[in-house]
Amino acid sequence: MKYQARIFVTLRPSVLDPAGTAVQSALKQMDYHVESVRIGKYVEMILEAKDEAEASQQLNEAADKLLANPVIENYRFELSVID
Repeated sequence: MKYQARIFVTLRPSVLDPAGTAVQSALKQMDYHVESVRIGKYVEMILEAKDEAEASQQLNEAADKLLANPVIENYRFELSVID
């Protein structure tokens, strides 16, 4: 089966986010009332697997080894079947 995966990678809450702080500051200077900003990554991929469990396993391995730094980042993903 083919699956579309949407992977969201974000910094752990305990990790400082200088890019988010810079964006928050710029938004405030533009008169937007923003309480906080955190910057992350978004990845889309299409993969083949025999079932959703195998697709999830593949995504966990890919995220742990390449897409995210597990020391400072969290990730989550959404899977949907492609016809």
